[in-house]
Amino acid sequence: MDLIRHRVLDRIRSDIFTCEIPPGAEIRETELAEKYEVSKSPVREALQRLEFEGLVETLPRKGHRVTPISISDASDILEMRETLEAAAVRRMVNECEDAQLKPLDRWRDADTSSIEAFAEYNRDFHIALADLCGNGRLAEDVRRLMYSYDRLCVVSLSQIRDDLGGFEQPLADHVALIDAIQARDARAAVRIVDRHLGASRRKIMKGLSRRPIVE
Repeated sequence: MDLIRHRVLDRIRSDIFTCEIPPGAEIRETELAEKYEVSKSPVREALQRLEFEGLVETLPRKGHRVTPISISDASDILEMRETLEAAAVRRMVNECEDAQLKPLDRWRDADTSSIEAFAEYNRDFHIALADLCGNGRLAEDVRRLMYSYDRLCVVSLSQIRDDLGGFEQPLADHVALIDAIQARDARAAVRIVDRHLGASRRKIMKGLSRRPIVE
């Protein structure tokens, strides 16, 4: 049963990320249950989880809908990421043992063949950083933000694919950030986070401004 719940959650989340279920669309449990060939119970549980992640919202007496994307909300999400991740990096440098930081080396390589593949790697990397910081509430806030951020990436960056020049620079930023954290250089690490997320903000906001599905 757990496998079914996870499968349904992953399918709905993926459909939201790719806009197969577009922003603002109403969601009916019965229709999703028929689509995924399951009962309504795993669909209902998936929608509850997606509401916690900020991808779905409840409409009084109407059920659920995919959370709309707006320029102002996107700006808020990006600003919160910058604040929380800078705090997480400082805590990691000051609190973590060397043995805890060594596994960060696994994030030095990534699949850069598509926006979707890199977005998944990027989400998991930043969640891993937050999990190491030692502040459970901060880590949970970053985890929730990253799902909303993922959708912004897929929706916006697909519109400026020609402007990206691949994902080599974001990956290089991650490698430099890992180097700074493992070297216990908090100032350099925060500077890299600011530069990295600032560049991401500019690309995402540019892409969103071209999307008719964005409010």
